[in-house]
Amino acid sequence: MRVHDGLETEKKAEETPAPASGLDLLLDIELEATLRFGCRELPLGDVLELGPGDVVQLDRTIHDPVDLVVGDKIVARGEVVLVNGSFGLRVTEVAAPRKRLESVRCLF
Repeated sequence: MRVHDGLETEKKAEETPAPASGLDLLLDIELEATLRFGCRELPLGDVLELGPGDVVQLDRTIHDPVDLVVGDKIVARGEVVLVNGSFGLRVTEVAAPRKRLESVRCLF
């Protein structure tokens, strides 16, 4: 079990693809990862009227998996956990390596 800045993942050697030689220089680049709990379309008027105590209902239940997003692509899904008092993600599904690479293509 590894913990990366509050992101908890289980690593299995057989699931890790060997990096392509041309990618070796890119593997240490830091990317912003975002956890997406759900979404909701709101009219601009509702956004402008938001105030403390208001509740915005999302399109998912509390039991649905959370998306790990890099760029604009989902690279993994999992369950929200606490890691040393901070939120983390226990990964339950991972996109294929090619899909994960596609998620960062637009960042370069």
